[in-house]
Amino acid sequence: MKLSTLLASAAFLFGLTSAWAQSNSVDFADPKKGSTVTSPFKVKMLVNGMKVNPAGDMTANTGHHHLIVNGGPIREGESVPFNDTHMHFGKGQTETDLSLPPGKYTLTLQFANGAHQSYGPSMSKTIEILVK
Repeated sequence: MKLSTLLASAAFLFGLTSAWAQSNSVDFADPKKGSTVTSPFKVKMLVNGMKVNPAGDMTANTGHHHLIVNGGPIREGESVPFNDTHMHFGKGQTETDLSLPPGKYTLTLQFANGAHQSYGPSMSKTIEILVK
């Protein structure tokens, strides 16, 4: 095989791998990074490349959202804690109303499987907001 053909094949496969990795992600539809909001405010959660299912459903490539206030992503395979700063949306919800006192906050969206085991930082998104 010619070197040019081999390099073209590798570039094609790398492109497919990169496209697949980029297609699996979470994001905030609302609020946007750097937003100033008034409590209560709507949080809208998105997922790309996977499907939202309720907790308990262990179908491959599915899971549900978790919202972490003033915390970062959870390592892949670790369970999302059940406490005041880690909100679970185990019914498959994709939006919620959130009330926070005035101040600066970090919001992290974390996607996890049906057993609340994190898909890791690649399936999380962190933004900063200001609550008036």
